[in-house]
Amino acid sequence: MPAHDWTKVPAGIFHHFHLEWIAAIAHALNYDLLPKDYYALAEQYAGVLGPDVLTLQSRVQSDRKERTSRRAGGAALLAKPRLKPIAQTELEYYRSKQKTVTIRHVSNDEVIALVEIVSPGNKSHRGRFREFVEKAAWFLDQHVHLSIIDLFPPSRRDPNGIHAAIWEEISGEEHALPRGRKNRLVVSYECGVLVQAYATYFGVGDRLSDMPLFLESGGCVEVPLEATYDKAFAEVPTRWQDELVH
Repeated sequence: MPAHDWTKVPAGIFHHFHLEWIAAIAHALNYDLLPKDYYALAEQYAGVLGPDVLTLQSRVQSDRKERTSRRAGGAALLAKPRLKPIAQTELEYYRSKQKTVTIRHVSNDEVIALVEIVSPGNKSHRGRFREFVEKAAWFLDQHVHLSIIDLFPPSRRDPNGIHAAIWEEISGEEHALPRGRKNRLVVSYECGVLVQAYATYFGVGDRLSDMPLFLESGGCVEVPLEATYDKAFAEVPTRWQDELVH
C-alpha cells in the first residue's frame, strides 16, 4: 500500500494509526525477526526517551555466537544492511557536551535499539522538537541503535528533514534534503566506532522499503515497513481511510 498524506487528517487519527503500527512492528520483531536472546516491547520508557518500540537483549544470554531464533521453526539471522550509509561521523562533537550515563531498562536487560515514529506533536513546538532531537542524539551517544520513521513533510523546525536536525546535533555538520517530492524519510543509525546513517527518502504514493534495525555493529534485521503499515492502516476507521485515499 502506498504511503498516505497524513497531513490531511487530524492528529488524533494519526495517533490511532501510530499505535496500531507500533504494535504491528513489535509483533513482527518478536515473532519473525529477532534472534532468540532479543525481544521488543511497545511504548516503553528508557532513560530520557519514551520510544515507540524498544528492543532489548536479555542479560541471561545463550552463546552470543548463536544468532538463531527458535520461533516459527525458522532462523532469524543478523544481516548486513542492504543500503549504503549516506553519512558517518564520530560523536566527539556531541559527547563533549554530555555526561556518561548507563542505560538499563526496568527489567535490567540491556537496551539495544529504539524505533521512533515521528508524530505531529514532535514538530508542533520548538521545545518539543528540540527535546526530540536532543534525546535522539543522547541515545546515539550511549551506543543505542536508532531507527526513525517520519511520514510528515519538513516543517519550519526541520526544513531539511528530521535527519538533518539530528545529524547537525551530533556532528555539527549540515545535511541537505534531496530535491523533489521525496521529502518523507526512514533513517536508521548504526552505532559502532562511528555512527553511520542509512536513509530512504520517499513521497506520498510511494511504497515503503524495508528498514534496517541494527542490533550490533554490522548486523541488522530488516523490518517490513510496508506489511506492518498495511496491517495498521486496516485498523483505521473506514471514514478516515476514505479521507486519506481520495
